[in-house]
Formats: sequence, C-alpha cells, structure tokens
Amino acid sequence: MAITLPIDDAANEYLTRSPLALLIGMTLDQQIPLEKAFTSPWVLAQRLGHEPSARELADFDPQALVEVFATPPALHRFPKAMAARVQEVCRVIVERYDGDPAGIWAGVTDGAQLLRRVQELPGFGRQKAQIFVALLGKQRDVRPEGWRDAAGGYGEEGSFRSVADIVDEPSLVRVREYKKQVKAEAKAKG
Repeated sequence: MAITLPIDDAANEYLTRSPLALLIGMTLDQQIPLEKAFTSPWVLAQRLGHEPSARELADFDPQALVEVFATPPALHRFPKAMAARVQEVCRVIVERYDGDPAGIWAGVTDGAQLLRRVQELPGFGRQKAQIFVALLGKQRDVRPEGWRDAAGGYGEEGSFRSVADIVDEPSLVRVREYKKQVKAEAKAKG
C-alpha cells in the first residue's frame, strides 16, 4: 500500500518504501504541521545526498546532525531537540533491531506487543504509539491480531483522527476538524 499524504509525490514514495523515513516522519510529528513532519525525511535524504540508514544516523556526529536539521528551512521547529530525538530513535533501532526499523513490527505476535515495541522508542508515549500502530495497520498493512484494539480509537475503521487516516486533501480536512473539535471540548472542560 502506498502512502498518499497530501505532500510531494517524491516524499510519499520515500515514506512508502522506507520504514525509517516513515518512523522519522512520525518522530517529527509534533508541534509542526504533519505535512512538514512527513516531508522532512525526504528533505533530510536530499541534504545528505543519499537515503540514510538507522546505523548512519545513530553514529552521526550530533552537532553535524543538528546543522543538517537547522539548515533553512529547518526540518522542524525545534531542530536541535528533534535531531537528538531522531538520533535516539535510530540508536534504539540499531541496538534492538540490528539497524532494521521494520524489525519493530516484523514478527510481532499481536497488537499489544506491537504497541509495546513502539512505546519503547524515545518520544513515543501511548497516544503517539497508538497513532503509529494505526498508521502501520491502515496504510502499511501491518495487522497483527488485535492491532485495532492496540491502536485505540485511532484504529477504528472509518475514523478521521490522525495521520493514519489521511490519504488525500479531504481526509486531511476531516482529521483537522476532528482535532479542532477535541481541543474545543478540552478547553470547555478546563
């Protein structure tokens, strides 16, 4: 299944064929528009002149990686912190999955195990991990038994709650409307 976010075709193609790119996009998906987060892995590869491996990013000189992230236009609103976060995620991939990002989901026995593995990544709290499990299930066909339950509401079929549900501009609008509604409800409560 191809990733079809409302971003540049080359960026979508990279997300589709590279588990690392998809994982980096999800890592960066906070405090910036999702279009920026999921385009940044492709921009990173362009800046490096090749598609990096998890091992390469794990071993990258930290200051040099910050410079790559901070070069205008920066890959994230917080280039220093997010360069470090991406490097931390890549180090976990190297240490636990021999440098293969797909090892996170390869061979999992059920959705609960998949969710646990994703939650073990730096910066992946429960909600972010559930969204990534839903993204894997809905758009990458990674569907161990119980994946929808593990993804919580993000795994529901026909929902429009997260990047997992975005396949075009209209679905992006529906996800943004949902997020706006959730924020309004939270504001009204507190």
